[in-house]
Amino acid sequence: MNEKQGKLVNLPVDSLTPYANNSRTHSAAQIDQIIASIEEFGFTAPLLIDETHTILAGMGRYAAAKKMGREIVPCILLEHLTPEQKRAYVIADNRIAENAGWNRELLALELTELDLADFDLGVIGFSDKELEKLLPGLSAIAEAMPDLPTGDKSAYQQMTFTLHNTQAEMVKAAIAAAKKLKPFDETLNKNSNGNAITRICEMFLDGHS
Repeated sequence: MNEKQGKLVNLPVDSLTPYANNSRTHSAAQIDQIIASIEEFGFTAPLLIDETHTILAGMGRYAAAKKMGREIVPCILLEHLTPEQKRAYVIADNRIAENAGWNRELLALELTELDLADFDLGVIGFSDKELEKLLPGLSAIAEAMPDLPTGDKSAYQQMTFTLHNTQAEMVKAAIAAAKKLKPFDETLNKNSNGNAITRICEMFLDGHS
C-alpha cells in the first residue's frame, strides 16, 4: 500500500485528541446536522488522524460521535506527514472544500425529486430558508398535497427554470393575468401558479396548432 494513502482503523473515541490549534469552528446546530446525517447514512467519512491519534480532519464528526455516545469511530491513520504538513493539512482540508460551488438547477432538481419521494430534506444540511430560496415552489407543492400518500405524489411534477430578471417579470405578469381569466375548477392541481402556466400554454398551443 502507498504510505500516503494511510490505513483504515477503528479506534475508541476517548483515545483521540483534537488538534490544539484547529481554527475551524462547529456550531451546536451544525453538530446536530452531522448527527442527523450519521443516523441517516451511517459514519461514511472516517476521521483523519496522525500517529499520536491527533485529529487532523473530522472534528465535527468527532464532536457528533461524542454527543451520540459512540465508543468506536472509523479513522484513517496518516503516519507520513511532517509537522508542517499536518499544520497545513488541518487548514487545507477545510479551505479547499469551501472553494466548491453548486449547479443550482441540478441541485434544485435533485432536491425536488427527494421531496416528492418524501425524503427528509432536513438531514442534507440546508436550512428551511435556504430550501425556500432554492425551491420557491416547494412549499406550494407541500400545501397543495398535504395528506397525499407517497404513491399519489407521482402524478405531480415540479419544473425548475432559469430566467433573466426581465423574463421573470414577464412570466409573473402573465401568470397574474391568467389567474384572472376564470377559476380552475376543472383541474386536480391545487397550485394556482401551475394552473395559470398551464392555461397560458393551452392558449399558446390553440393559437399555433
